[in-house]
Amino acid sequence: METGKYGKKLKEYTDMLFRDALQSDFNKLGEIAAMLLDAKAGKKRIYIAGNGGSAATASHMANDLIKGCRVGKSTGLRALALTDPLPVITCLANDFSYDDIFSIQLETQADEGDLFVVYSGSGNSLNIVKAVETAKRIGLKTIAFTGGNGGKLKSLCDTVIIAPSPVMEQIEDIHMFYEHALVTLIREELSVTA
Repeated sequence: METGKYGKKLKEYTDMLFRDALQSDFNKLGEIAAMLLDAKAGKKRIYIAGNGGSAATASHMANDLIKGCRVGKSTGLRALALTDPLPVITCLANDFSYDDIFSIQLETQADEGDLFVVYSGSGNSLNIVKAVETAKRIGLKTIAFTGGNGGKLKSLCDTVIIAPSPVMEQIEDIHMFYEHALVTLIREELSVTA
């Protein structure tokens, strides 16, 4: 087995990932941090959604906002990944349409002023686009983490950050990097005010 050859290829992937990640719009990421902190201050709920690998990132973000942003006796942020209730998702997909699995959850649970965060590497996932349209109709603020040219979400969401990579795996890697950077910053900010 040519472990040296594989190691070289893995290093090339990592070098490209870090090079692209450093081209990110960190001011836009700071804007997202402020929106999340405002949601915490206003006791608003944060709903999160995505498909495939992005669904895993949505779940991970909810976990980190709830637990990772808990400081002392202060609770974390009120986050819910719409990707997590599997019985609800399969019911809605079966009885209505997969395109509506997030929209119907928002219609049922969200209130005006809440925050909706979406992950979509292409920015064009139909169920995400429809959910953002629903969120805007209800009066939610919207944030999109995308790749490529931002897709349809670029013009639909209040704030959009585009992972600057042409490779889907690296777009998803960068989204997770953004998520962990945000949680670290939010925890630090909440520690100052605790």
